[in-house]
Amino acid sequence: MWEQIAMGFLGLCAGGVVASAAVAFLIGLGIIPRYAGITHTADKILLYEDSMILGALAGNVFYVFRLHIPLGVWGLGIYGLFSGIFLGGWILALAEMADIFPIVARRIKLKHGIPIIIVAIALGKIVGSLWFFYNGWYR
Repeated sequence: MWEQIAMGFLGLCAGGVVASAAVAFLIGLGIIPRYAGITHTADKILLYEDSMILGALAGNVFYVFRLHIPLGVWGLGIYGLFSGIFLGGWILALAEMADIFPIVARRIKLKHGIPIIIVAIALGKIVGSLWFFYNGWYR
């Protein structure tokens, strides 16, 4: 029993370190202030940062202790939608901060069609995710 308690505590601490690093990375990149600026809610920036920290800690607790929320298929769909929006926004903001699209476009001498490429990347991610879950590869 003590071994399980120690392993649970160790897993929670290790997950807390990783979650804190991810939140610090997002805040350090300026993604949260950028979203607040775009939505004209800069006065709520501390609430956004606190929500990210609490979300990371809650995700850690749910993962380590294998807690389940019985919301059914609809709840899973809503969670997947918001998770996808969050991850997509994070990836695009990170790409924008690193200026990946302009650098690649310049290197391959691409002048037209960048919006089409971005939409194609998004659709590819959607189709790939749906295929992944349809085949049950997540088990």
